[in-house]
Amino acid sequence: MLGTRDENKLSDWKSSMGEYAHVGSFDETAAYGELLVLAVKGTVASTVLEQISTSNFQGKTIMDATNPIADAAPENGVLKFFTDQNGSLMEKLQKEHPEANFVKGFSSVGSASMVNPTFDAKPSMFICGNDGGAKKEVGTIVEMFGWEVEDMGGAEAARAIEPRCMLWCIPGFLQNQWTHAFKLLK
Repeated sequence: MLGTRDENKLSDWKSSMGEYAHVGSFDETAAYGELLVLAVKGTVASTVLEQISTSNFQGKTIMDATNPIADAAPENGVLKFFTDQNGSLMEKLQKEHPEANFVKGFSSVGSASMVNPTFDAKPSMFICGNDGGAKKEVGTIVEMFGWEVEDMGGAEAARAIEPRCMLWCIPGFLQNQWTHAFKLLK
């Protein structure tokens, strides 16, 4: 089920996906889902979550793929963030919604490589969050999608994970290369 502010914008998607595809408000989608994925523009993430009843994400895992990208043009291919190095968007969202279990994931790779990535080696997906059970849920999805899980610890680690988005985008902005990923070598 996809949540949206305007269900009409997703009518083609819903028709193409068949009878099991659903579209609804953010609140309806949160009530429907067992595990939620937050994949919205970072500047509206708090606003989107405010539209959801607290009871609809009580104790649920929210896989957070958002990044705090500012409404400003990149400088020499480097994105600008509205957070600083001492705080992350995910930490802010977790503080605003302590009833949910946020886990950062899929925030530094393009959509074409999120599932079944085709690289010479299995890429690393950096995750973090405060709840071990929630990280295990997200880790299972990460592995099913063809990635190696790298658990970086608590929510504070999002301060280091979110900027991977900046690094990931530089080759794209400068050389139009958008199909790459990160690997933690051990």
